[in-house]
Amino acid sequence: MADQSNTATTGVRGRLPAWPRQALNASVIAAEQAYRKRSGLPLLTDEDIANLKAGEPLAWERGDGVPAASPASAVPPAATLAAPPLDSAPVPPATAVSTAGLSLEVAKQVAAGKKWSKSSIAAEQARRKRNNLPPLTDVEITALLGETSAAAPAAPVVATAASQAASAAAPAVRAAAPATPAGPPPVARSGESTRYVGTPAVGTSKAAAAGGVASVGPEDGPVNQQRRRFVWSAVAAFLVAWFLAFFRFFLPRTLFEPATSFKIGYASDFGLGVDTKFQQKFRIWVDRTPDRIFVIYARCTHLGCTPDWKPSENKFKCPCHGSGYDSEGVNFEGPAPRPMDRAHVELAPDGQILVDVARLYQWPKGQPTQFNDPGAFLST
Repeated sequence: MADQSNTATTGVRGRLPAWPRQALNASVIAAEQAYRKRSGLPLLTDEDIANLKAGEPLAWERGDGVPAASPASAVPPAATLAAPPLDSAPVPPATAVSTAGLSLEVAKQVAAGKKWSKSSIAAEQARRKRNNLPPLTDVEITALLGETSAAAPAAPVVATAASQAASAAAPAVRAAAPATPAGPPPVARSGESTRYVGTPAVGTSKAAAAGGVASVGPEDGPVNQQRRRFVWSAVAAFLVAWFLAFFRFFLPRTLFEPATSFKIGYASDFGLGVDTKFQQKFRIWVDRTPDRIFVIYARCTHLGCTPDWKPSENKFKCPCHGSGYDSEGVNFEGPAPRPMDRAHVELAPDGQILVDVARLYQWPKGQPTQFNDPGAFLST
């Protein structure tokens, strides 16, 4: 566009095309505003921007302040204003619209006959918000979209400048036209007011309301209630189990071991030699010789394995590393360093033999033996 600064006495055209011109989009108007800001020219006002979007002349382009009639809205010749035939139904003017609840600026845009898109309305709402202007109401949005508002009350018909000129030229031939339904049926809307068309993020409740969808959750039926109860029961069970395991950590852990002191019967119950009937229960052997009874603790002195009694060989044999002991538990082969220990024995008040494996008698290598100490045997 050529740069023409002064084309009239009251305005600056800048890079705008000369009148008559078509409606300009938002990007062209934004480029013009940026050019004017860089060049130090007066910026376009909100009214100028609205006129440029609607394809109408600016205020200083009208000359006398009255909007110039566009070719589409020019006054028709007098021949076209003749009265219609009596047998034909009169047709109301195409530009007659309801202006109830509309501001002057919106009524002017509606009278121009151009329908707005949702993106244009969203841009207008954003502009009004930036400039602290009142936002468009639902009635104004419906009118700009070209939809018929079902809740709009009956309002007087406002004619355009062309129809007013035609009425002034031939007032006698114009007859009142009966009201006929025109346009698509009213659109039923539900949910919140569509004040955020195009601006909310997808997936939000405001975006659903902007699309005319009611922002309601799923129906609270028996199936959903049962699912919620199951989920909450599982969560509660998990928390209870976790707390029980947590508090169990602070409780003492007791090991129940067999008693170390026990009775094995009377001395007359045992014959000469080795008796192994208490090996599994108490890990001992009862050994009787002609002059004494003693108890051998069944634990190898090498690494603690339990030897086996071999009656045919008359010895104890350790299955782990091959240590050998005679019938009295004294080592004679293998890696065992010393004889097996002997448990403390004594007679109980009832005459039975009382064994205490917590008190052991040993014969350390190179040291005096404890096998002859009182308590290490019972004389017979």
